[in-house]
Amino acid sequence: MYRISELAAQLGLARSTLLYYEKRGLICGSRASNGYRVYGEQDLQKLRLLQQLQAGGLTLSECKQALEAKLDRTVLSNRLAELESEIAHKQQAHTLLSALLGRGSLRDWHAQADKLAPDAHRNWLEQQGFNEQQTLYLKWLSKDMNEHDTYMADFMAVFHRLERWGPGSNTDTRKALTHIPFTPHTVLDIGCGKGFATELLAQQTQAQITAVDNEAQAIDSLAARLKHAKLDERVTPLCASMTALPFQSGSFDLLWAESSAYIMGFEAALNAWRPLLRSTGCLMVSDLVWLNETPSQEAITFWQQEYPDMQTVAVRLAQIEQAGFRVLSHFTLSEQAWADYYGPLKAEVEQRLSHQPDSAALQDMAREIAIYERYLGEFGYQMFVLQRSD
Repeated sequence: MYRISELAAQLGLARSTLLYYEKRGLICGSRASNGYRVYGEQDLQKLRLLQQLQAGGLTLSECKQALEAKLDRTVLSNRLAELESEIAHKQQAHTLLSALLGRGSLRDWHAQADKLAPDAHRNWLEQQGFNEQQTLYLKWLSKDMNEHDTYMADFMAVFHRLERWGPGSNTDTRKALTHIPFTPHTVLDIGCGKGFATELLAQQTQAQITAVDNEAQAIDSLAARLKHAKLDERVTPLCASMTALPFQSGSFDLLWAESSAYIMGFEAALNAWRPLLRSTGCLMVSDLVWLNETPSQEAITFWQQEYPDMQTVAVRLAQIEQAGFRVLSHFTLSEQAWADYYGPLKAEVEQRLSHQPDSAALQDMAREIAIYERYLGEFGYQMFVLQRSD
């Protein structure tokens, strides 16, 4: 026989717990001649079996039912489903915490956070020590703050050797310029990169041009080329963010933005840049769009990851009108413009991959090149020549 304190010690339970079990009818003590409550071997074994059942996640009521009658398989199945759900949530928590500690990838988490709470996500990244430029690069390129520095080092090593930083050609830039219905005097080139469009605009017009990019190396490269071409007196290269352009309203009669609006988001860019134009001023903006109503699933999957807001031309035209512009002209960037960009890029990536096969940046670029080679025509850049409507 066991006194309640002895039974509690055998089971590792509190005395109050045993009294509660007795109240629930799980055990039944008796009074000894000395007045103490005592319990038998059957009570001890019943409680040990109870503890084994509780290890399966059953409630006390369910354990009591299992001890007193045939197992209810529905109850067990329900409890198992709940347990599996809890395990899945615990595993997700484990994966996230491990990734936050640098022991796994944060790509999916960053993508989801940016989709659900973009402003809060950006602010959080800034609290982790990322400046605005790094935050934008993380969103569009590295997609993982743990691997960001390594990724960007590999990425920029490639692009520092390339002339063009995106699809484009002088022919397409000239074509778009022919649709501007006036002679521009003040031009802002937004996201100019190394400035191929900037230089052509300077050659084709007599305008005063400001060229903006947030990558200092690109601005330095443009400044050197402008000086060599003796265009530096009319062109001012400026290292600044397109999200916070330091210009007064109505400062320009022409804005030029080749392949850069996606960084802010197409609609956000239209709304942010429109006030910089004088009345009836023009904006030339290009954007990656679907050209096919039923593109291939592989292309859809790729661009959903790389540019989730990619739309058809019809959707972009509706957004343009909503933002207060009228369309003067629009056309699809030529295939040659893509070849001029991806040809040198492919050669550089293939050469580096032979020495750095595990580079995430190089692998991402190789995937993008493969999508371009297989599916160009299902998607493309659309050049939109717009005029502010007041």
